[in-house]
Amino acid sequence: MSGPVYVGSAQWVAATPGNRTVGLFRASTPGARWERLTRGLPENAEIRAIEVHPADAGTLYVATQRGPYRSTDGGDSWESLDLPSPEVTWSILVHPVDPNIVYCGTIGTGIYRSENGGRHWRLLEIAPPVSVCQMGFPTRVIRLAIDPTLPDDIYAALEVGGLVRSLDGGHTWSDCNHGLLGFCEQAAYKSRIGSDTDTEGMLDSHSLAISAAKPGTVFLANRMGLFQSADKGETWEDLDIGRFSPLTYARDVKVSPQEPRTLYGAFSKAAVSDEGSLFRSDDLGMSWSRFDHDVSMESTLMVIGTSRSSEQRVYCAARRGQVFGTEDGGATWLSYRLPAGVEGVYGIACP
Repeated sequence: MSGPVYVGSAQWVAATPGNRTVGLFRASTPGARWERLTRGLPENAEIRAIEVHPADAGTLYVATQRGPYRSTDGGDSWESLDLPSPEVTWSILVHPVDPNIVYCGTIGTGIYRSENGGRHWRLLEIAPPVSVCQMGFPTRVIRLAIDPTLPDDIYAALEVGGLVRSLDGGHTWSDCNHGLLGFCEQAAYKSRIGSDTDTEGMLDSHSLAISAAKPGTVFLANRMGLFQSADKGETWEDLDIGRFSPLTYARDVKVSPQEPRTLYGAFSKAAVSDEGSLFRSDDLGMSWSRFDHDVSMESTLMVIGTSRSSEQRVYCAARRGQVFGTEDGGATWLSYRLPAGVEGVYGIACP
């Protein structure tokens, strides 16, 4: 079953000189010409996340430099879901049980909650973890996840600040970094690029995933690889993706909507690189195999899109504008580029 594919890009400091086209793009069917969606979105919209309504594939949410926006017609038109003040938004999540509840993450440790589909928002009180690294860019809430079997359990990945969680629907929050920082006692987990601390790599969070097949277990993708916590973020285990992949910089991890034991992981050499790969695990991360084939990723693989309409549909996008996808469970692959000048890819969705 084929359908539209949506990809979002934003400003990126390492983009090729002159390549500064940003926005939201849609291919109505796989391989079709990319269409830039603009109606109702802010001018030169920077798209950092795309979320599809869990019960309505025609309703989408995007995170932009002026807050979250929503479309109810498959992206043809958009309306602003006004935050109390417009903020650069990095993540958005619709509650898996009650779709009237929507969360969005901004710069710093800001997380907003709406209980009426985005008409009104409340800023949740979250103290920044003491271990947040001071980088050349602000900390941001780069990904949000809810445990589908424990829907009051919410987790937020901070770049570059590790992880925070709430076990009461967002009322109170706690720091989950103690176990992550413990790895930094070993030389293999020390990494310093833009701060003055060797803990930077372990706190450089990129993505979160939680499977209904393993309640209370959190999968975390960060600069140093892929990690698992079986106790809601209290302690952590390195899944040692290097046993299966020569590329270990982890940018995304997703759970299959149809098969909760199946995970997908995006692995590359570094934040800025000339190589990426898409892997799949059918045993909740215990073993992995290369899923994409006969494609050549020329930059860091950033995001993975899984489809609620078909387990056979999986798409992913690399940082410099390549999009790859399969409509037949990985047997064959499509590879096509976004329009010329589009780099800084951050979001993808294939309803």
